[in-house]
Amino acid sequence: MELKLKSISPEGVDAALSKAELYRFLNEPEEAESICQDVLVIQPGHQLALRLLGLAITDQFTGNPADCYSEAENAFQQLTDRYERLYYLGILYERRAKAQLGIGRPPHTLLVLLDEAMRCYQEAEKIRPTGNDDAILRWNRCVRLIQEHAESDWHREVEIEMGDSTS
Repeated sequence: MELKLKSISPEGVDAALSKAELYRFLNEPEEAESICQDVLVIQPGHQLALRLLGLAITDQFTGNPADCYSEAENAFQQLTDRYERLYYLGILYERRAKAQLGIGRPPHTLLVLLDEAMRCYQEAEKIRPTGNDDAILRWNRCVRLIQEHAESDWHREVEIEMGDSTS
């Protein structure tokens, strides 16, 4: 049997994306990612498919080098709405940092990722739709994540470098 991907019908896109959302809720991001890829084959640039694809990829982050950071970033960079692009890129950086914290990477090595997430959230907040506080909620989560660790954990490398320069 020949292994070849089949195309879905344009009429099936909405139902397929509903399934992708359901698979994300069921913690089956690989299924959601596959569906989004099928939608993007027939409707390149489909905004919901790009959002769900990026989120499904970030759902799979483990903190390892094999994580598909650039694929998620590529999906989010294609979002045409500036607010959404900034917000979802913030999620990418935040989830990457949290995954790496989860496998024991030292906090001070991840501060740059959280700083970038918070920069994205801050920019998104400036242009957010009225009543949409999502960027603020994500900003606050990043602040709490940083506060969960001692101040010295976040700045250890800076202190080490300063100590080395005096010897």
